Amino acid sequence: MLAEIFGLDGIVVLVVVVAVLFGSTQIPKLARSLGSARSEFKKGLDEVHGTSTSSDTDATTGAHIGGQA
Repeated sequence: MLAEIFGLDGIVVLVVVVAVLFGSTQIPKLARSLGSARSEFKKGLDEVHGTSTSSDTDATTGAHIGGQA
């Protein structure tokens, strides 16, 4: 998506600007926080659409974990 907007040159410039502004120590923290925000957003979307799994089911198989069904 970004490649369509900026092209390869624009993405390279954007990465360099981010590296200069945030520094090499802050980039991993920024990426970690973006990843957790994305996962929380997806979890919220799943809850709204009713596709979330309950805490007592296995997410990969949908089977109950320990105990009776």
